[in-house]
Amino acid sequence: MAQKLYAGAKLRETRQRLGLTQKDFAAKLGVSLPYLNQMENNNRPVSTSVVLSLAQEFGFDVTELSTGDSERLVSDMREAMADPVLAEVAPPLADLRLTASNAPALARAFLELHRAYRQTHERLASLDEALGRDDARSQTSPWDEVRDFFHYCDNYIDAVDRAAERFASPTGPEHNIRVRAVTALGARGITVDFAETPVLRRFDAEAGVLTLSHRAAPETQTFQLLLQVALLEQDKLLEATLDLARFQSSESRAIAKIGLANYFAGAALMPYTAFLHAAQEVRHDLELLATRFGASIEQVAHRLSTMQRPGAKGIPFFFVRVDQAGTITKRHSATRLQFARFGGACPLWNVHRAFETPGRFLRQLAETPDGVRYINLARDVSKSGGSFGAPVRRFAIALGCEVAHAPALVYADDLDLGKPKAFEPIGISCRICERVHCHQRSVPPLERRLTIDVNTRDVLPYDVG
Repeated sequence: MAQKLYAGAKLRETRQRLGLTQKDFAAKLGVSLPYLNQMENNNRPVSTSVVLSLAQEFGFDVTELSTGDSERLVSDMREAMADPVLAEVAPPLADLRLTASNAPALARAFLELHRAYRQTHERLASLDEALGRDDARSQTSPWDEVRDFFHYCDNYIDAVDRAAERFASPTGPEHNIRVRAVTALGARGITVDFAETPVLRRFDAEAGVLTLSHRAAPETQTFQLLLQVALLEQDKLLEATLDLARFQSSESRAIAKIGLANYFAGAALMPYTAFLHAAQEVRHDLELLATRFGASIEQVAHRLSTMQRPGAKGIPFFFVRVDQAGTITKRHSATRLQFARFGGACPLWNVHRAFETPGRFLRQLAETPDGVRYINLARDVSKSGGSFGAPVRRFAIALGCEVAHAPALVYADDLDLGKPKAFEPIGISCRICERVHCHQRSVPPLERRLTIDVNTRDVLPYDVG
């Protein structure tokens, strides 16, 4: 049975963006005003005729109706509700879904409030350090604010992506993106110098010299060249994008600008259309794509998670990078799977085992508590300091998608996708994972009654009801 599509908030947002009244919008969609009103308030599902009218009348990518922010908001609210202070009053999942669908602005306001509470709580825990400081006030962490900006943009910034693609488009006999970047900098009177230095990139604006480290890998050098091109040639575009984001602090804006410049660099190194076609051609073989585009494995995996251009979307992937402590240092999901906002990833994910097998890809068939099945790929991406005695930065990445897309992945070959027991049970965060018999559980799940028997000790010191 087909699932009904309730997308009132997205429908209302689309109408407001077009600057149409409900009456005019209803006329263009070929429905009555009361019918549109009911759809916008999620009292009725969006009909097939309306979906077709959106596509034909406005060129609307109708997949956006079902892949909006609702899943992200529900996941984020569930994690916030897992906070012990809210455990006694946490609403049922159905109410969270209703809020995300009907009142997304309210959901975001709640998340902002919870984040402020967490930061205040952390400050109080270190009161001795905070007393007497001028900046001892509750405000959103710049890193969290920027992370959420990209998170709710679906990690796809259309204007920046298209500008990078235009920059990378062949305009002459020289198609090498690295040479093009050096040429673009040279046209601005900037000399590129390679030096024996641990600093990846240093730009001296007064001298007009960009210094890159000889120790860095070639793909890293190219990426840093393109990042500098973005900061210089695309400054107006980056600043306009930042203006729209309305960050709360200058620190957030500065971090986001670096993030946007990084986005441009990745999109220029792997231009959208060419990269999408190549990914489909080689069935998303990360090593072949890395060789073809002169990129690293991590850069390729991250780029695959951004391929969400309206009308030309790639496979919806999730991408995550963790350190050896299991802390998530990068995260994005275009899938229904959403990562924990605080803390680390589920220890049952294969990404944690990647540190044990450097240089190898690990495959995993996994199933989340909601019954959705995924194919996951993990690999270590440790980064050498470039000299003897220099510290090595150790990370592992995971890339995955729903198993329905497995035929398009070379990594799915020879896996038994039809065997239910082949899928390992994984979760997101212990507090919002409802698996009661998980041997790796660290804290009890939300909304479950515990039974403690002092005379019995199983894998866990309690039973989950």
